[in-house]
Amino acid sequence: MIIVEENKPADDVLGGNAAPYLSELASKYAVAANYSAIANPSLPNYIALTSGTTAGITTDCLPGDCTVDVPNIADLVEASGRDWRIYGEGMPQPCGTENTGKYATKHIPFVYYEDVGRDVARCREHVVPYDTLAQDLAADTLPDLVFITPDLCNDMHDCSIGTGDEWLSREVPKILESPGFSRNSLLVVTFDEGNRASNDVVTIFAGPAAKRGYSSDRAYTHYSLLHTVEAVWDLQPLTANDAGAPVMQDLLQSAG
Repeated sequence: MIIVEENKPADDVLGGNAAPYLSELASKYAVAANYSAIANPSLPNYIALTSGTTAGITTDCLPGDCTVDVPNIADLVEASGRDWRIYGEGMPQPCGTENTGKYATKHIPFVYYEDVGRDVARCREHVVPYDTLAQDLAADTLPDLVFITPDLCNDMHDCSIGTGDEWLSREVPKILESPGFSRNSLLVVTFDEGNRASNDVVTIFAGPAAKRGYSSDRAYTHYSLLHTVEAVWDLQPLTANDAGAPVMQDLLQSAG
């Protein structure tokens, strides 16, 4: 399960008292202390995290203006017999492809992929409003791979670090304490990007599969997180970018 927050360099988040909950989570579990985003602005990072390439995307274009025709992690997961979903806060209906209120499509990468966004049935099944997460948790029907996109306020994009941190302090415990979050489950909290001065971002591994009280100084990026998902499930890397990125094995309980 991967929660992506927005536009805050690591030092602004964990360097003081701005985010007490994330700071507590980082001290309790495992933090990648040398983790970087791939690019600026937002969308190229989301595409990189889910496909192993920015696919030539350099702006926060709308799904109707730019589509991406490359294999992505959803394809690999489904081909392996597993399931996935992305839960978007503020999404007005499944497969929301238009900006609405605090819902921003640039933070929902799967609606840009041609094999998802243009397949209405597939998109509506897997790209769903955030409220659906509570239903899936209660019914113990969580997919194998989960992405969570808070709205433009709770992801810290339009609102303060404190606002986003408070949202995480409410929502993350619901996940970690859910019966559906099994002993092998992993929750990752990361940020799409920092800013143009520093693209180092906070990335925390939490939950039963994460080490406790651990900090890694190894250099990682979004390609590393993608490669970690692939490696854990023995999936073939999507591109040379993720194939060449180090797996974040040292943050996991199973690391030797």
